[in-house]
Amino acid sequence: MAGPGPRGQTPRMSELAEPVAMVRRMFDTVADDYDQSGVAFFQPIADRLVDLLGVRPGEDALDLGCGRGAATTRLAGTGAHVTAVDLSPAMLAHTRAAVAGLDVSVLEMDATRPTLPEASFDVLASSLVLFFLPDPRDALSRWLRLLRPGGRFGLTTFGSADATFEALGDLFEPYIPREVLDPMNEREQDDPFASPGTLTALAETAGASDVRVVEEDLAVELADVHAWRRWTMSTGQRMFWGRMDDAQRAATMARAEELVESARGADGRVVVRMGVRFTLGRR
Repeated sequence: MAGPGPRGQTPRMSELAEPVAMVRRMFDTVADDYDQSGVAFFQPIADRLVDLLGVRPGEDALDLGCGRGAATTRLAGTGAHVTAVDLSPAMLAHTRAAVAGLDVSVLEMDATRPTLPEASFDVLASSLVLFFLPDPRDALSRWLRLLRPGGRFGLTTFGSADATFEALGDLFEPYIPREVLDPMNEREQDDPFASPGTLTALAETAGASDVRVVEEDLAVELADVHAWRRWTMSTGQRMFWGRMDDAQRAATMARAEELVESARGADGRVVVRMGVRFTLGRR
């Protein structure tokens, strides 16, 4: 994925096109399995985000990067009028099925430059999306303009994981495509997602006010290494499995099994933890 442009500058459209296309392909590929592995992960994050936003009946709510509709369905359950957008047609097909009969409009749209009327929404939610975008600050600035004055927004990003979760993720590092790895390395030098402080600065420089970051741990329960693999196959990590040969897949599974079993507690359960940051504020 291409990295952000020079500080203070917006990438040219040609610079945005390829990372956007890559993200679309990735989510089209995993759409049928996304969040369907039996491991509770994306839905509880989206549920907590909507709870923190305190959405009220009758409000106009926007879900940017809605995926299969984890936050969308929760927003609709509050009695809000919901607009859900995503760039993946395959994801949107599942969202439309999930919200059939509810007060939800589902639109195919690129979150880097959403083509929606400004000052049209009371609430904006976006769960685990902003870090995929080439220029997060520019995107968030555009998002905030979609809110009415005083409108509320909430974003989720990842915090720190426990040692086992971190080590399981590190197994994929040799298989991350260079076009993804290079921008990740570049972003480490000035990472807006590194801490609550950098997230606050990101939001404030994008034009937000009353910004606060809530940090919580998500407990992720894994029955065994096969549950872990099914979960990874339902996320963007699926692309890394596809870059392995048979021997590499077997070695990865063997090491993953060691890590998973090392985390099994006296009660027989394997629970790993992922930090989640909820960035909240107003236009």
